[in-house]
Amino acid sequence: MKIDSITLRELSMPLVKPFVTSFGATTDRRILLVELKAEGYTGWGECVAGEHPYFSDETVDTAWLVIMQELAPELAAADPEHGGKCPGIFRQVRGHRMAKAALENAVWDVEAQMKGIPLTELLGGVRETIACGVSIGIQPTLEAQLAEVEKELAAGYQRIKLKCKPGWDVKVFEAVRKRWPDILLSCDANSAYRLKDADHIASFDQFELLMIEQPLWADDFYFHSMLQKRLETAICLDESIRNRRDALAAIDMESCRIINIKNGRVGGFSEAIAVHNVAQERGIPVWCGGMLETGIGRSHNVALSSLPNFTLPGDVSASKRYWTEDIIEPAVEVSAEGEILVPQTPGRGYEVRTDLVERLTVRKEEIRALALA
Repeated sequence: MKIDSITLRELSMPLVKPFVTSFGATTDRRILLVELKAEGYTGWGECVAGEHPYFSDETVDTAWLVIMQELAPELAAADPEHGGKCPGIFRQVRGHRMAKAALENAVWDVEAQMKGIPLTELLGGVRETIACGVSIGIQPTLEAQLAEVEKELAAGYQRIKLKCKPGWDVKVFEAVRKRWPDILLSCDANSAYRLKDADHIASFDQFELLMIEQPLWADDFYFHSMLQKRLETAICLDESIRNRRDALAAIDMESCRIINIKNGRVGGFSEAIAVHNVAQERGIPVWCGGMLETGIGRSHNVALSSLPNFTLPGDVSASKRYWTEDIIEPAVEVSAEGEILVPQTPGRGYEVRTDLVERLTVRKEEIRALALA
């Protein structure tokens, strides 16, 4: 694959409504996009790093710097045979997985287009549709929280995930379970608790949750293992799983019974597939988490979710939940049955609205392969 140019863009996009977690509220997103041109084809990637180093130690600004100074020049000079070669090209740079994923996933996109096959097929996907759950942020009042749950259930979502934190958990779960006793329900703490809260977390068992996602430290397996032994409810690890080795360690230590695979968090499709495969070998179900992506990152999540071990509803919800106007067409839509149809056209399956991307761009920089020769 002969790369001609790599263009980095920052977009400014307001969310439809604030998304509140234990980290705080997000109202506007700084979106970092990669546009990769090679042999007449254009691939797109999205860096899911946030505005602040809260979920991850990466941010939009660190990713921009590392991509422009290190990763993009290396990739442009390497002419990768396929997307799976990117981890080797980037190996000298430690960490910065979200930055790496933005570039690698654009390469996979181009490769699928060159071969004339859907991205899902290139990744090894087997599903024609994927099951969708939804992540609901912390609301100002309990009444507002219940109203959000009601709205998303009416939209067809198959699993409801509630963001929680100390002081915003048991009463919320009680109210939701009382009103909807049979729905598939889970919670996500984003590392808001500590082991001293174990007795309190154990009380969550009464609510028959599908899982408790990342209750403890973001870099921990050991204490999650201790906590899992005290719970009937499955722990799901998110932030702790950075790669295949982490997944193996967590599974062998019995730190979790479910794994959330986020494409950007693990460094791109290559590592996401590796985590998927090792979890499948060990009988651990996985699902695909979301990071407030635009339609570009969302289309990649749809393709990833088509792999066989993605057996639980993920957070790949509809574009309209987050954006008044998404930057792809058609927008990602969820059916009344809570499913997304996996595109079967070459590449990612959604066209990028380049006119809208240009209009929303607030920063832009390009690396041309010829300039590196």
